[in-house]
Amino acid sequence: MSTINVKTLSSLAKSGALAGKRVFIRSDLNVPLKDGEITEDTRIRASVPAIRLALDAGAAVMVTSHLGRPTEGAVGKADTLAPVASRLSMLLGQPVTLVADWVDGVAASAGQVLLLENCRCNVGEKNDDPELSRKMAALCDVYVNDAFGTAHRAEATTHGIAKYAPVACAGPLLEAELLALGRALHDPKRPLVAIVGGSKVSSKLSILQALADKVDQLVVGGGIANTFMLAAGLAIGKSLAEPDQVDQARAVIDVMKRRGAAVPIPVDVVCAKEFSADAAATVKAADQVADDDQILDIGPQTAQQLAAILKQAGTIVWNGPVGVFEFDAFANGTKVVSQAIADAAGFSIAGGGDTLAAIAKYHIGDKVDYISTGGGAFLEFLEGRTLPAVDILAQRAQN
Repeated sequence: MSTINVKTLSSLAKSGALAGKRVFIRSDLNVPLKDGEITEDTRIRASVPAIRLALDAGAAVMVTSHLGRPTEGAVGKADTLAPVASRLSMLLGQPVTLVADWVDGVAASAGQVLLLENCRCNVGEKNDDPELSRKMAALCDVYVNDAFGTAHRAEATTHGIAKYAPVACAGPLLEAELLALGRALHDPKRPLVAIVGGSKVSSKLSILQALADKVDQLVVGGGIANTFMLAAGLAIGKSLAEPDQVDQARAVIDVMKRRGAAVPIPVDVVCAKEFSADAAATVKAADQVADDDQILDIGPQTAQQLAAILKQAGTIVWNGPVGVFEFDAFANGTKVVSQAIADAAGFSIAGGGDTLAAIAKYHIGDKVDYISTGGGAFLEFLEGRTLPAVDILAQRAQN
């Protein structure tokens, strides 16, 4: 198991260092709402262990998060964390008080949980304002970042406050993310297989390039696979692709080849004449795609080949489906790949919105070893980029 070079809330709680202390937790409570009601509460439930850890250790607990995309300086009707406070109260089994104007001071007592209103409504939050960060740091004895989903952003509640708080550490959710991602990328059991799906090579190019140096097999899906098919000299008809990225795709293939690694190119595909849920689906060999065809999924032979690769994998990193799995006629590739990941003996880690939707659709959540809570942060970690919110915790752990 990999180790992480940051202080953790769990170790502080074990040592008794939190008793009577004011603990400020930056959670990710950015949940979907409809008519003021929470429609899916995974992120709220995921935030509970950190809060419970601090409470049980005798701390006074303050929690904040962003919600939606508010305008700084005002809390609109759609911006308030009030529905989150209600749900958190139910999950914790105790009152959670919502505090509106909290930056200039808040009275917190041991055993109490305060939810500090939407942090992105504070002027200076998004640009990591030092004055705002110092004010927030003055509210607490211990700062906890438990929001991996925002770890790639340097904001006042994710980065600035960690500079100035007396103690800065990672919560259990962030700790688990760093351990799982570290295990998958820095200390992987081989073969290491990455699956990268999505519509555009251009949006995932830096990830593909970074992974090309690390992985043993790089499986591409969706529109990305179509561009790689072009790079391999195959015709793709009217399929979604980026012809201007063909050279980049070839470069990725070449880097892999030089290392004795591979980018498997589909041998068969599922085509339709139009992009719609009720379009007629036709399986074709990869070199038989007509000029008016759209490739909307990998074919059954390709799906089985990928399943065989995944069966042998020591570590699997998964981001993105391999076809238009939202349409049942074009879902088989993603279904077979999902099931292969679920059945694989190797360590598997998955992240990204479409990936989570596929995991939910095929009911394999309990069979993926780690499901990342971060979209952008997950991708940036895969690229090898420094995540500002993690970097500052590492710096603070040294002093």
